Order: sequence, then C-alpha cells, then structure tokens
Amino acid sequence: MSFIAAFVWSFMLWLVLTAGTKGMLWSPEEVVAGIMFSAIVGYSTKNIIGEKTARFLNPIRWLEFIVYSIGPLFWGMVKANFDVAYRVITGKIRPGIVRVPVELENDVQYTILSNSITLTPGTLTIDACPEEKALYVHWIYVKEEEPKSSEPVSGSFEKWARRLGR
Repeated sequence: MSFIAAFVWSFMLWLVLTAGTKGMLWSPEEVVAGIMFSAIVGYSTKNIIGEKTARFLNPIRWLEFIVYSIGPLFWGMVKANFDVAYRVITGKIRPGIVRVPVELENDVQYTILSNSITLTPGTLTIDACPEEKALYVHWIYVKEEEPKSSEPVSGSFEKWARRLGR
C-alpha cells in the first residue's frame, strides 16, 4: 500500500510539472516516462511512508494542501516579496538568526513549517530542534530578538503545519 501511495504522489507531481503549453495534454512518451520514474520513486520511498499510507491517499488531505498552497502560503510569499523589495530599495536591513519557539508534534509538521518559512523571501530555516521545540531562522529584518511565538516570523504557517501534519 505504501508503494501505491508514493507512486500516486510522484505521478501526480510528474503530471503537474510536465503539463505542456497545450493545456493538460501529455504525449504518450511523457506519460510512460512519468510512470517509470514514479515507479522508481515509489519503490525507493515505500519504507519512508510506512504505516501512514492512508494519510497520503486521503483526498481531503490533498484538498487541504491545495488550499494551503494557493491561500496562506502564496499570500505569505507575496507579502514577503514586497517586504524584501522594500528593504533592498531603502537599505533597512537588520539580519540575524533568531530562535523561534514552536508547538509542533512530529517531523512532518517541522518539515512543512521549515519549508514554508524557507520558501518565503527574507527568511531561511537553518535548523529544526524538536527537542527544544524551536526552529532557528535567519531573518532579513529582525523585529524581535527572542520572539514569544512563530507568528512574527511565519504568520499562520505554524497553524497550517499542525493541521496538515497531524
């Protein structure tokens, strides 16, 4: 079952990344290549997914992830782009590394939050420390030396990471 989950995810990603200029039409060669590569990825990652296979095949999870990607994550990236442009133009930069406290429960949640922070311009997750319940983030403009929550750095990303990674 975990092979099937990894295969489906890989193939769906392949289809999205290879969608051509003619809409969502793929050539037979692209579909065959996608099946082959997805099978390789599915076989090599089946042990990583393990017992959480049902989570990957749940369409509600897919919908939540899509909502997060085109909603909060996209909006956070837009705001961060404008903020970085403003800081570059004005020279108001105060870079630094901050310890960001988080209330996350598992590695999936840490991965989602870390990647979301890193995708937004002006921030880069340097380290995730689950034992400390913290992330270390390089921030282009440090507003708070020791933030009390992840809100100043990541906005609503932590809430979504908890939801998506449960």
